[in-house]
Amino acid sequence: MKSSPDKKHATWSFIKDTIFGYLGISYLEKDIIDTLPVQRLRRIKQLSGAEYAYPGANHTRFEHSIGVMHLAGEMARVLNEQAFISDEEIYEFKCAGLLHDVGHGPFSHNLEPHLIKMLGKTHEDFSFEIIMSTEIGDILADAGIDKRKVASMAVGRLNMPGKPFLDQIVASALDVDKMDYILRDSYHSGAEYGAVDIFRILYTVSVVDGNLAGNLTSLSALEAFIMARMFSFKSVYFHKVSRAAQLMITLAIEKASDELELLKNPSLEEYLSWDDYKLWMKLSEIPESQTLMDDLRKRNLLKVAYEGVSHHKDEMLSRIFTTEKVRESVQQEIAEKADLPPENVIIDVPTLPSIPYRHSIELEPMEIPVFYEEGDRKIGGKLSEYSKIIEVMRGFYGILRVYSEKKYREKVQKAAKKVLGDPTLATSIHL
Repeated sequence: MKSSPDKKHATWSFIKDTIFGYLGISYLEKDIIDTLPVQRLRRIKQLSGAEYAYPGANHTRFEHSIGVMHLAGEMARVLNEQAFISDEEIYEFKCAGLLHDVGHGPFSHNLEPHLIKMLGKTHEDFSFEIIMSTEIGDILADAGIDKRKVASMAVGRLNMPGKPFLDQIVASALDVDKMDYILRDSYHSGAEYGAVDIFRILYTVSVVDGNLAGNLTSLSALEAFIMARMFSFKSVYFHKVSRAAQLMITLAIEKASDELELLKNPSLEEYLSWDDYKLWMKLSEIPESQTLMDDLRKRNLLKVAYEGVSHHKDEMLSRIFTTEKVRESVQQEIAEKADLPPENVIIDVPTLPSIPYRHSIELEPMEIPVFYEEGDRKIGGKLSEYSKIIEVMRGFYGILRVYSEKKYREKVQKAAKKVLGDPTLATSIHL
């Protein structure tokens, strides 16, 4: 009689990944991948809205999750060799990486503010619940893995005393989530800003004072990692066309929110029945959101009427970036000067500090903990202390845009200039 395989150790087969090639998949990982919650990620785009600027950016949360699982396993093995984690924790890390995005809703981050407003939950909250309360938790438990620990690590909330790095492998300045999406999003968009030797970083990483830190022997790779984040932010994630589509999706959800069962305290089973396709169809049927969805179908997008960029801390701009009431007041003033209803003026302030960022050390948004070795000691510090490039780039960097419909663009442009001042020549060229 053939014995059953050791699900954690035995290789079931391989997955051919676009970025990392052939990845060995264990029986345990295969069982989790084949669950409904993970398979649902095939129908949720990684960069919803970006396809209007980059036609190839149609990859999904599913392949990203496979990539994060792989990188989590690689980093876990490095930390295991340094005796920071046990053999068992390697499998926990891989499962946490695989499941870190399992709670994302349709249209990913475009839905997030509505989940928070209507349900008081984030996608991380849903990820935790899904791991704990669906067949995923049963699969982990049957394999002898602590599902609560995996669920907590997957969302960066384990908070184990003295071991913050257990959360940081999927939620930090050096997490494998960023390592995967920088490479993957760059590849699929074709923007080519993600040329980073992440394995140089990954294979030299260590733990200093309980925190994940990069080795200064990999300084060039760490600098490239930061630069890729910044350039991808500016040219992919907050490309003016991508953002126009994202804003329209967000507005459509807002207009239809009273009619969407998704935002009416759904059960976990009901929540998991939603994906990009289902929400797109629902928004297309609801009268309040129909026009916006029709415009998206025709690629009749909102247009940038004004764009300003701040490279330095500016009190006025900083308040617009960080305070919703100030933005609403400025939006109202622009609309009044343009003689338009406020809903025809949209202020968009995608700033680098708004990118999700967590680390136990108090660091600025573009900072990375680093170390160098002196004998048997690891001396910790911050990347900017050793890199002039990072010192220049780490300051406040904000983009402020004012969007409107094409027919109102000129009126809104003139009004925005009166309220916000003339944009720089570099930004006005892109209007």
